[in-house]
Amino acid sequence: MAPVTNGRLLFNEVPTGYPEPGKTTVYDPLQTIDLENVPLNGGVLIKTLVLSIDPYLRGRMRDVKVTTYYNEFQLGKPIDNFGLGVILRSEDPSFEQGDHVFSNELPFQHYSIFKKQNLGTLRVFTNEEKLPWSAYVGVCGIPGMFQTFVIFSSKTAYMAWKEYAYAKKGEVAYVTAGSGAVGCLVIQLAKADGLKVIASAGTDKKVAYLRELGADVAFNYKTVPVNKVLQNEGPIDIYWDNVGGESFEAAIATANRFARFIECGAISGYNTQNPYHVKNLELIVRKELKISGFIVDSLYPKYEEQFFKEFPKKVASGEIKYSEDVTEGLENAGQAILDVQIGRNNGKKVIRVASE
Repeated sequence: MAPVTNGRLLFNEVPTGYPEPGKTTVYDPLQTIDLENVPLNGGVLIKTLVLSIDPYLRGRMRDVKVTTYYNEFQLGKPIDNFGLGVILRSEDPSFEQGDHVFSNELPFQHYSIFKKQNLGTLRVFTNEEKLPWSAYVGVCGIPGMFQTFVIFSSKTAYMAWKEYAYAKKGEVAYVTAGSGAVGCLVIQLAKADGLKVIASAGTDKKVAYLRELGADVAFNYKTVPVNKVLQNEGPIDIYWDNVGGESFEAAIATANRFARFIECGAISGYNTQNPYHVKNLELIVRKELKISGFIVDSLYPKYEEQFFKEFPKKVASGEIKYSEDVTEGLENAGQAILDVQIGRNNGKKVIRVASE
């Protein structure tokens, strides 16, 4: 067989604002690979099928001098993230041709060789619930993974809600970015616990989706002031924060005493050099608020068994609703990354790189 194109999405430049397709990331179609003869040196050859696009990718597009809890992307190299592929060739007895495998560091390229020393990042997965493969880089996450494999939306929502919400029937919860991959699940978890749910999103179409999910109050934060809605519909007892900034400030202002704040993200500040400065932090003390920031890896050992016992079955049965926003083709991944940062996605953003 003649060599085939092995397109790649390269990290080209550290952005100062939003990550620009063709500038921050560049699709490179020039590399080729001989699928039948490329040396594996005891490893495996993987064809990429689906890749996850997540807000946190923006944080990896940084200077190497800036350290945080996840690795930065390397300039001139393909970016990577959670993804699923199929084994085309294997020289390791743990993997067979045709196995479907997950990795939290699958490169954004059509074909990848995982060397023997990197095989520990791969896990074989059988789709017992017969869901689309894309669901397992989104709503259902990946069973059997190590703790570093847990950025996925479902585990983030499920585990943090169980750990920090202390939900009581009749309380009021406010969920920001409610139509996103995490927010849409938090809404459903809160309703299942008997809470009144206020949820916000950035378009009228997304607001309609919030209502479909069961939100009691749904509004477009770009056209209706957050503070006004929370004053009318609150006070709130639980705040799930995906946004930060002014929404965080409004939640503090309208929180009940002893309210719980679950800090999942702050996307309003990811792409600016001048993030919003919250002005009422003193109310955290006066209201005795409980604010829990978290990285979901820390919760994984405690909730792993419970999650995989409950969650995929609920998705398969339709008890848990979810929405995917699928972008076709790796060459469009740069635009997909930008869309998530701006909020143009409707549900979990997934790149479908190839079919079987």
